[in-house]
Amino acid sequence: MPFVLYLLATAVFAQGSSEFMLAGLLPDLAADLGVTVAEAGLLTSAFAAGMVVGAALMAAAGRRWPPRTALAAFLALFIAAHAAGALTDDFAVLLATRAVAALANAGFLAVALATVALLVPETARARALAVLLGGTTLALVAGVPAGALLGDALGWRATLWAVAILAAPALAAVLLAVPDRPAAAAPLALRTELAVLKRPMLIQVLVLGVLVNAGTFGAYTYLGALAERRIPLVLALFGIGAFLGVAGAGRLADRHWRRLLAWSGPLLLTGWLALALAPAALLPLAPVLGALAFGVGSTLIGRIMAAAQDAPTMGGSYATAALNVGAMLGPVLAGAAYTAAGAAGPAFAAAGLTASAIAVAVYASRTSSPAHQGSGK
Repeated sequence: MPFVLYLLATAVFAQGSSEFMLAGLLPDLAADLGVTVAEAGLLTSAFAAGMVVGAALMAAAGRRWPPRTALAAFLALFIAAHAAGALTDDFAVLLATRAVAALANAGFLAVALATVALLVPETARARALAVLLGGTTLALVAGVPAGALLGDALGWRATLWAVAILAAPALAAVLLAVPDRPAAAAPLALRTELAVLKRPMLIQVLVLGVLVNAGTFGAYTYLGALAERRIPLVLALFGIGAFLGVAGAGRLADRHWRRLLAWSGPLLLTGWLALALAPAALLPLAPVLGALAFGVGSTLIGRIMAAAQDAPTMGGSYATAALNVGAMLGPVLAGAAYTAAGAAGPAFAAAGLTASAIAVAVYASRTSSPAHQGSGK
């Protein structure tokens, strides 16, 4: 893999850490800025909303720029937003910087996913995507816990400075190593790339991506309710499993994605049901569920990119939007399940979302089969 991919993954690591690390620091942050903890919680909501809105919006804004220019601009804006957030004493300004950082994060990830096609041959794209998305899983393993420790020791502002400093080498790498788009490969008209969204195959895989990621992030959000005093250990085990799942899927998904999804999907459903019915098995299940959930999720992102290959500047935004719509929807549904069924509720919700994804996949495979098409049904 080109070394620049690992530097891009470093930026994704910093961005993934930023998205989640303030959640554990809300009481201190709220006290420092004179707001309630509930109001401080809007910082997480603002980031999530910015990711969903920014995926297509920022990709469209930067689509006529060379990849190097777009990635550098988004990353510079991300760094600047964190510096401004670390310096302010005004909660409204901090809230605005979180939304701006999320927009920049969404734009960066959308363009980075599309840029993979310029850096590696088609037969290695799933593996390259796994390297890039490995930054997100490493954020769950190391970035979020490290940010919480840093915030406890030096204050919440230190976490924002740490993210900005961590992203700076990636900015230098983008300027030095990411290629420009060849002159002959001018971007297609925006309406042409948006028209790809009408394709049934792309719609199907986008729905699958939303459902699977909703189950994953919904259950992940409430793992602490099951873990009790073992929260750091459980989150670390889940994150390690997620990293291994993304890495393993990256090596298999280029050639064997159908088989990978056919086996991993039902296993993931079984795992969520096992957790819901036997919460005491959380420790051994955590790494397995992390591996299955993120292995399936990263494979689906690769399939979104493949289905949207005729939208070279916007395809990455479609994958980013599916990931983050799931990340927004999942905790809402898991929270409702938690209220209704207690600590096991989010795992039941994840199982339901995964079962829905499997049902969609089975229906799609049947309706797209040659025999079905030939019958006129």
